[in-house]
Amino acid sequence: MFRLAPETAHEFALHSLPFLLGPSSVRSLVSKRFWRAPFGKLERFGLTFENPVGLAAGFDKNGIALAPLAALGFGHIEAGTVTLQPQPGNPRPRLFRLPLDRALINRAGFNNEGAAAFAARVKDSRPTCVLGVSIGKSRAATDEETLDDYLKCFETVYDVADYIAVNVSSPNTPGLRDLQKADQLESLLRALQELNQRLSNTGKNGKPLLVKLAPDLEEEDLELIVDVCKRSRVSGLIATNTTVSREGLRTDAAMVSSLGEGGLSGEPLRQRSTQMIANLYRFSAGSMRVVGVGGIFSAADAWEKISAGASLVQLYTGFIYRGPAIAREINAGLSEILKREGFGSLDEAVGCRAPELSKTWI
Repeated sequence: MFRLAPETAHEFALHSLPFLLGPSSVRSLVSKRFWRAPFGKLERFGLTFENPVGLAAGFDKNGIALAPLAALGFGHIEAGTVTLQPQPGNPRPRLFRLPLDRALINRAGFNNEGAAAFAARVKDSRPTCVLGVSIGKSRAATDEETLDDYLKCFETVYDVADYIAVNVSSPNTPGLRDLQKADQLESLLRALQELNQRLSNTGKNGKPLLVKLAPDLEEEDLELIVDVCKRSRVSGLIATNTTVSREGLRTDAAMVSSLGEGGLSGEPLRQRSTQMIANLYRFSAGSMRVVGVGGIFSAADAWEKISAGASLVQLYTGFIYRGPAIAREINAGLSEILKREGFGSLDEAVGCRAPELSKTWI
């Protein structure tokens, strides 16, 4: 697969999964092979997860292979990022591998078929695991139209999502990260939660709403964001999206520079995302669920995120580099680590090293 151009390989893998794992009988056999570790039922923001390992947004943007991906052992899948309007994204090439760093650079720009097409497809092909849907801003939406754009996208995917993640942190849509500023974020979240409650059939607060944050925020920004999210009854924070930093790479700097702009993911992001998780856990006094993302390739990497304060973890680049067995391997490894460290449950371990891991902010 690595002999193909990165985006070509991605598309080939994504479209092959429904062909290889299309029949439910085949998925059932594969699901048994890709065993889910016995963590018990994990309760997170009102939903039940079979295991803590999820697939991050970006792999299946249009909901093409959700059921086959679930058969590979993921406890949840975050589809998208979906925008209200269909859009092609940035010009190709826009995805690059850095094998020496076990990293990717992407500037895809929310390429997707649009929220309506996504919802129609997923309505008839839901995965067996928890399904999150990441929503973002349409590139064509002006600053004045941004709020309405998010609201309409939220409403369009509402019925097919178990939870909805608000992506305000991709570096590949101009001006998007400005929405992480406390005042703009609070306005957006307040409007989304009002709509969330109106759409709910339960009379309660509606679907769990999560916010995905950038790793390039300053510590004081995180405190403000946590306060905003608490006031806005946000169910969880996803830490983190990709970084615009290129520090500490082993790959030749001139070669990296020649690739141009884009978000960096993978191993170089691991320490930064772990420290951010620990700080979010500290600022919220453990009251807000954190989903840990960034540089997870092994059970040890996932354990580090959980120790820092993550209640769930997600991976993307690790899936690209390690292949379809990675969820099974991480879940099995996590089960062994929990026993070794003397924890009776995963919940007991969440945040056990947060004070230590939050000390150094880089």
